[in-house]
Amino acid sequence: MNFFRNLFIFSGIVGLIIGVLIYFTGYTLVHTYIWYVLAFFVFITALTFYVSRLGISYDSDNFQLYYFGSTGFRMLLSIAVVFFYVYRFSENELQFVLNFFALYFLFTGFEIYSLLANLRPNLKKQDQV
Repeated sequence: MNFFRNLFIFSGIVGLIIGVLIYFTGYTLVHTYIWYVLAFFVFITALTFYVSRLGISYDSDNFQLYYFGSTGFRMLLSIAVVFFYVYRFSENELQFVLNFFALYFLFTGFEIYSLLANLRPNLKKQDQV
């Protein structure tokens, strides 16, 4: 539950930053679909964490398999969303892609930070043995 609380707080901060950018610059820096993209990343981050956590609870020896599988799924789904937007809509494609991957890297960084914070106590236990 700690992950979901932190995800909610992180998403709120990112949403606040997006709101400030829209307030001061309008939609010159931020794409009009940014709120959908933010919701997509909140959903996909929660889903990949849940799948990884579920897989680890069944087979903790294959942590890498579940983590990299969920990361690969996230990457493929993200690429599919970008290709769909570029194929379907022809307005502000570069702005959408830049906003999308800015959020992609922010949420990937959040996931890596959360993962390291959760694994740090386990690493300290292994060092003491």
